[in-house]
Amino acid sequence: MLSPTVFDWPGDTVVLPVGATLMRRGEPLKHVYHLDAGRVALGLRAQGSFVHRMGVIDAPCWLNATCAVLNQTPLVDAVADTKVELRQVPLAAFQTTLDGFSGAAHSVLYDMAQGYRQQLELSISRLAKDAEARCAEWLLRHAEPVQNSPNASAVVMLKQRKRLIAEQLGIAPETFSRVLRQLRERSLISGTGRVLNLVNLNGLRILAGT
Repeated sequence: MLSPTVFDWPGDTVVLPVGATLMRRGEPLKHVYHLDAGRVALGLRAQGSFVHRMGVIDAPCWLNATCAVLNQTPLVDAVADTKVELRQVPLAAFQTTLDGFSGAAHSVLYDMAQGYRQQLELSISRLAKDAEARCAEWLLRHAEPVQNSPNASAVVMLKQRKRLIAEQLGIAPETFSRVLRQLRERSLISGTGRVLNLVNLNGLRILAGT
């Protein structure tokens, strides 16, 4: 049994402007989109802008079919990078069509979708590590020596709001706060408020890759 072309799928064609949100990570699907024309940017967004822009995809292609095949929510956000034309297929109709595939074809499709999702999860986990490395590098760069302190080798005075520091690092404010919490949990830093104690300088250097 041959797979149907995109024109065989039930659905409507919609045209959306630059900047339109097409997909939000973690949000359940209602439709499956085929990009007929235009370009879409993929990445991780916070407060209306990309924290990490992971790349773009150009028409023609399916946008979130992998999520529909696996019955899972998206891992990334998708925003129209140009004016786009989409074929919008209701999720139930898409999955009903998949159910008509032969067992072998369905198995291959599922395995391919699973492999793609695992690669995407790996890419996202590397982005998180990059955020830790950038934060560690920033802390080391702003470290001030401290004397006669048994608990820290250096300190960092947060003279700016965390939101501004996060912007310098190219990450979201909540990401910056999360990374600081993780560094405390790993006993690399201590302290709260505007004074951070750098407890393990060597550990921070390793994390920063210096």
